[in-house]
Amino acid sequence: MRVGWLGLGAMGGPMAACLSRAGHEVSGYDLDPARMSALAAAGGSAAASARAAVTGAEAVVVMVATPAQVEEVLFGERGAAASLAPDAVVALMATVGPEAVVDWARRLAALGVELIDAPVSGGTGRAATGDLLIMASGAPAPLAALAPLLDALARQAPTVGPAPGDGQRMKLVNQLLCGVHIAAAAEALAFAEAAGLDARACWETVRHGAAASFMLDDRGERMLAETHDDVRSALDVFVKDMDLVLRTARAHGFEAPLAGAAQRRYEAGARAGLGRRDDSVLIEIARGGGVA
Repeated sequence: MRVGWLGLGAMGGPMAACLSRAGHEVSGYDLDPARMSALAAAGGSAAASARAAVTGAEAVVVMVATPAQVEEVLFGERGAAASLAPDAVVALMATVGPEAVVDWARRLAALGVELIDAPVSGGTGRAATGDLLIMASGAPAPLAALAPLLDALARQAPTVGPAPGDGQRMKLVNQLLCGVHIAAAAEALAFAEAAGLDARACWETVRHGAAASFMLDDRGERMLAETHDDVRSALDVFVKDMDLVLRTARAHGFEAPLAGAAQRRYEAGARAGLGRRDDSVLIEIARGGGVA
């Protein structure tokens, strides 16, 4: 497929490169020239602008970090929406919350463009190898049109609902679990240290039992590293995502006390100046480096 890719960050860059290696024609745009050079080295091409990236594309992937960035890259002064082909399909793969996605779908439909809500989960390593979980929602025809792209990027790409917004809600369930699991792993390993145990030996032991989780396995090892400078997922991402979880919970009249407790940990990390560090740095908050 001819694919326009907007956003080549920690997840978007490896995903775009994976798609290019799978034989798709990927034209990518990012504000960071180094990220576009990395895509070119993987066989894609660097576009001069967001509009240039999407011109002539059958599918357009938006993989930026925040709702404001999606709004800017699609509908801003130099937004890509003006250059989308009427029969193009936009795949929104960022985690931005259901309300905004419903609005963007409506505005794109007025241009004759379909939007598929398709947030992803799996981390940077799986992004590079096409082993992600993609939670896709939308109408059957545009979903079918995106099948070659989803097949290249995902180990699993279930259809989780018939309309944009359903994918975001499913992803927020995922993020509630991930956010709480990271906070729990940080607290458990800090607790092991406080109790006089060798935290690494403790981690090696409990990750093979009933307390095992992907986040304990993946983040736990990084929590016990000497530094947290290898940023695979910034702590600020979970400040944003847990806020989305809690706002959506409130909108549905649902109390989420565990998510709220975890969010206070992430916010404490951000206040301590750790927001751009890897989210495994949350163990420093659990150790007493910052308190909610």
